[in-house]
Amino acid sequence: MPLLIVIAAILLLVILVTWCRLNTFLSFLIVSLLMGLALRMNIMDITQSITTGIGKILGSLIVVIVFGSMLGKLVAESGAGQKIAGVLMNMFGPRYIQWSLMLTGFIVGIPLFYNIGFVLMVPLIFTVAAQTKLPVVYLGIPMLASLSVTHGYLPPHPSPTALVQQFHASMGLTLLYGFIVAVPAIILAGPVFSRFLKHYNTSPSKMFVVEPMPEDQLPGMGVSLFAALLPVLLLAFTAIAKMLIPEASIFYSIANWLGDPLIVMLLAVLNGMYLLGLRRKMPVKKVMGIMDDAVRDVAVIILVIGGSGALTQLLHDSKVSDYIAVTLQNMHLHPLLLAWGIAAIIRVCIGSATVAGLTTAGIVAPMIISSGVNPNLMVLATGAGSLMFSHVNDGGFWMFKEYFNLSVKDTIKTWSVMETIVSVTGLAGTLLLSMIV
Repeated sequence: MPLLIVIAAILLLVILVTWCRLNTFLSFLIVSLLMGLALRMNIMDITQSITTGIGKILGSLIVVIVFGSMLGKLVAESGAGQKIAGVLMNMFGPRYIQWSLMLTGFIVGIPLFYNIGFVLMVPLIFTVAAQTKLPVVYLGIPMLASLSVTHGYLPPHPSPTALVQQFHASMGLTLLYGFIVAVPAIILAGPVFSRFLKHYNTSPSKMFVVEPMPEDQLPGMGVSLFAALLPVLLLAFTAIAKMLIPEASIFYSIANWLGDPLIVMLLAVLNGMYLLGLRRKMPVKKVMGIMDDAVRDVAVIILVIGGSGALTQLLHDSKVSDYIAVTLQNMHLHPLLLAWGIAAIIRVCIGSATVAGLTTAGIVAPMIISSGVNPNLMVLATGAGSLMFSHVNDGGFWMFKEYFNLSVKDTIKTWSVMETIVSVTGLAGTLLLSMIV
């Protein structure tokens, strides 16, 4: 019964947004209230869950989204994005531009949390699309597939890191096997799948679209890359530093602090303001205007993501994920397939990849010793399942929809299918690896 209520709630959300054309944030709130009542939650607990969910997701994302938008707007307005796109075009040519974006997304995605990577890479996708006259969805899917795979499969991302600990797996072997499984998943979900997406010719969100600048007015490639990728460099540096420095050292604490997303993005924005604006004699008023425009651009996206957080929290607090897990626990399946299946179903119902992964870990961890399955592969199978079919209850779905200016229907046909390919390919790769290792 709880599962049927969740399915009905998701269908109602789709109807309200697409057919009734109701404001997405309002739709989330209405569906969350009705679902809570249908699940027989206490009315005060329903509103508390909604408030907690909005606060929880925005508490961790709002700084990243706003600062990422500011940095992205600076990169676009200053011509840095145009410079990077031009150099990429010259290096790989129009024929292989997707592969260059995919590789960039994979490299950036390893140290960079998914949400930060998304808001930082989207401006680059839009700039390349403007230069090549290719559809933004066609160019964006390969890069975002890379970011998604690193988010679900590879430490130091939250869910894989926690899974390594709970399954008593090896961080190094998980990374090694993760790379092996990630490559075919990214290729199939990226360049191969996106071949069928060339007809999506929607205009992207206007937040990062600017008129091309004359070549002699563009910043240098080194400055452009350093400004755009400073968050990546800071996160990579602090991650390496924490591996080399003893935890008791004051320098470990400093490295840990510098690696916090809030500090990383603040430093990146300040650096971008100087290198791409003030240093190039851009008036302070214009730099501040770019900052203000960036905040206005993402206001709607912030509300939509907040609404998805409310629904996710309500699903979690109503114990729907526990109900699904207990129902599936008694099924006699291969441990890798069972871990993937439980994570996939929780992901589809709850929306959060991290919640799906960690909930599954608590269920299947006791099976590892008794079944003798490789714990490193269990991490990958669970991670792959946690990426299954992102849809209307996932904040990433709405970020993609709003940034790429798609309808809900087209977002399902593109983003949701891409995530499904990533998930299924990851399962297949893990099962094949289990026959060797």
